[in-house]
Amino acid sequence: MAALATVYSRLTGHEAPRSAARAKATVPVRAFPSEDIYFFAKRIDNSRVVRQADPKAGGVCWKMIGSVGVAAMLLVGVLLPSAYGLLAGYQLQSLKDEARRLASQEASLEMQEAQLLSPARMEELARMQQFIDPEAQKVVYLDSKDGSAVALNERALNEGPFGQKTTGEK
Repeated sequence: MAALATVYSRLTGHEAPRSAARAKATVPVRAFPSEDIYFFAKRIDNSRVVRQADPKAGGVCWKMIGSVGVAAMLLVGVLLPSAYGLLAGYQLQSLKDEARRLASQEASLEMQEAQLLSPARMEELARMQQFIDPEAQKVVYLDSKDGSAVALNERALNEGPFGQKTTGEK
């Protein structure tokens, strides 16, 4: 410990006179706590040691595995309805979006159909393809004058596909 005091005094620049240093050397220096304990570390070789088999350890492990499996299944069973509800909500929202998309598509298709079937466009197509109105005697009206559907059927049977009289006339 005297060496430590000498180093300290040299670092701080306070050097005691020689006679005082000799006087202090005779005074006992207080020891550090547990200074008299010495620790010795010995190297231990456990390479030849064999662990003794425990017959109960396997059963304990399988019981632990089983209980953890059952706990996991219970946890999944508890969380499954909420997860299913969450997925159903996503599916419902996607179906609503698809319904909106299909409704707008239907509206645009109806508008295109109305434009394509307008009387003005039909007249234009007739002029482009040089269609002419049929003669009055070639026009067949589906409403019979006597109001019976049987008269129409008889007329269709008596006439051929192009309005000619068939051989089986009455």
